[in-house]
Amino acid sequence: MTIALNTGLFITSVLLIVLVLLHRAKGGGLSSLFGGGVQSSLSGSSVVEKNLDRLTVVVGLIWFILIVAVGLDIKFS
Repeated sequence: MTIALNTGLFITSVLLIVLVLLHRAKGGGLSSLFGGGVQSSLSGSSVVEKNLDRLTVVVGLIWFILIVAVGLDIKFS
């Protein structure tokens, strides 16, 4: 159980870092490196940002749940 929780925590941590870095800031951010110029020419670029926001929130919630589960595992083992 501990190995599964720690593995899930590691994967969600890395994924959360990548998702946060992909968000476009005022200066363009790292998302401009991965096709930001192409997105600006598309009419639905706001849909991409909304989906990225939703995915970031979902991964953040999973990360939080895993943090609590690891804490409970440490406390009761």
